[in-house]
Amino acid sequence: MTMPFDEMRDVVVVGSGAAGMAAALTAAAGGLDVAVVEKTDFIGGGTAVSGGAVWVPGNAHANALGIPDSREAVLSYLRAILGNRLRTDMIASFLDHGPEAIAFLEAKTSLRFVARSHSPDYQPDLPGAALGGRTIDPEPFDARELGADFGLLRPPLKEFLAFGGMMVGRKDIDALLGAARSWEAFRHSAGLLLRYARDRIGHPRGTRLLMGNALAGRLLKSAVDLGLALRVRTEALRLIQADDRVVGVEVRSEGRRLSIGARRGVVLAAGGAPADPKFRAAHVPYADRHYSMAPGDNTGDGIRLGLSVAGALASDNVGAAFWTPVSVMREDGTETRFPHLILDRQKPGLIAVNGAGRRFVNEAVSYHEFVEAMHRSHETVPTIPAFLICDRRFLRRYGLGLVRPGPRPLGRFLRAGYLVEGPTIEALADRLSVPAKPLREAVERMNEAARTGADPEFGKGSNAYQRYLGDPAHRPNPCLGPISDAPFYAVRVFPGDIGTATGLATDARARVLRADGRAVPGLHAVGNDMNSIMAGTYPGAGITLGPALTFGYIAGRALVEEHESVLTTPEERRSA
Repeated sequence: MTMPFDEMRDVVVVGSGAAGMAAALTAAAGGLDVAVVEKTDFIGGGTAVSGGAVWVPGNAHANALGIPDSREAVLSYLRAILGNRLRTDMIASFLDHGPEAIAFLEAKTSLRFVARSHSPDYQPDLPGAALGGRTIDPEPFDARELGADFGLLRPPLKEFLAFGGMMVGRKDIDALLGAARSWEAFRHSAGLLLRYARDRIGHPRGTRLLMGNALAGRLLKSAVDLGLALRVRTEALRLIQADDRVVGVEVRSEGRRLSIGARRGVVLAAGGAPADPKFRAAHVPYADRHYSMAPGDNTGDGIRLGLSVAGALASDNVGAAFWTPVSVMREDGTETRFPHLILDRQKPGLIAVNGAGRRFVNEAVSYHEFVEAMHRSHETVPTIPAFLICDRRFLRRYGLGLVRPGPRPLGRFLRAGYLVEGPTIEALADRLSVPAKPLREAVERMNEAARTGADPEFGKGSNAYQRYLGDPAHRPNPCLGPISDAPFYAVRVFPGDIGTATGLATDARARVLRADGRAVPGLHAVGNDMNSIMAGTYPGAGITLGPALTFGYIAGRALVEEHESVLTTPEERRSA
């Protein structure tokens, strides 16, 4: 390569989430010189603020637990969900290399995972669905191992931090709420609080990292250990080509334009386009009333770079993003968003209604399906926003959005208009500007369903996934409870997302494709810059990060050994 560059590397990765870091680490472990360019101040991308779940069927952790599964079952399940949008080559590559990617990353980096023995797929009644094993979680990570580099890690969403900086999981929340009821809960809570108090002496937040922040922290530790060149505040501006091949990236760093050459290739992993107004206007329904939970810096840089060298945008997805309902609180000139993923909708004693005061959805379905139902309902009845309705007992026990459980003052949320209160259902309806009679009838039908344990209208609590997220101590149905203890409360929810699904078309080696199906030499796309292999559907927890790590690994392997096809199976490679 004869053209002059300010700097030469083997590989340049644009973006520092799970997909980009997996590609970078895999390439570096294979002996390549790798630079990661990240336009923000932090490493971690959307991964750092995510739940951290990773969906990889056939992973060794599930096998070690003796959880039965098969490739045939996984394919049956995905066919039932994706239908004719299932790309056989992409799914085969994912299933072939997913377990291999996890094993490689655990062997060569600081990544460590644990299987969920019970975590049902989101459509558990479909053929091939599993009740556990396919989803793995990152083990908690002690950020003290990062030393001074802890400041490089993107913080988690503040809405999921306790006491201003302590990360907590579901087990921790249960213990904190039940600390006065059992010795075990008290001991667990005391340990958390003591650790957090010590952390705050020398750190800006707690160092016990969970979920996506643990995953991002482990990836950062691995990058430091393997000597990756990590360039924050470095924006990728332009891909550099020579003889039709991508050979480098022009970046802006600290106000200077620099060219970085890439002997083997460039990997686009900039997090998709959830914060790009043009993308949203073109692809997202009701974009003017849509709220993304993805980082505001994910403005489609990687996708635009791919398109600039004749890469093609995929066009056959069910939806353009991975949906979630979002509530929004505005106070003192600031806006706080909360994704209603798993903490409240599935619990007993809550209904969701549209602008006509009627239920329109099974409240316990996945966050993705919930927003799909909002979109459908809004075609005929105002459903943006929709309203989550509960009573005083529910609010104290489970919380509602930003209002956390327990006996706490509500004045801040009421004054901001985030939480709406009514002494009666009729008064609540009036304050929400919805008809009182249908809302009263919806509440009465739910109260009857709570008594019988069956919801004849929408089937809330009727499958394993829904019951998994309900309250196991509540009978007869963990998702059905009465709404009867005044006063009554509501929170408005809007359609939102946790990231985009529509991205650059790629092949099974994560190479960016042109409209005619030919690969752009020297260019890969992974993560949300790559079109989702799930085609805008959402089969289970971790279906974004599982493919992200897997195709990041595939891209890294392809860059290390361009002569070796990463489409071959592990058995074929061993016999070669």
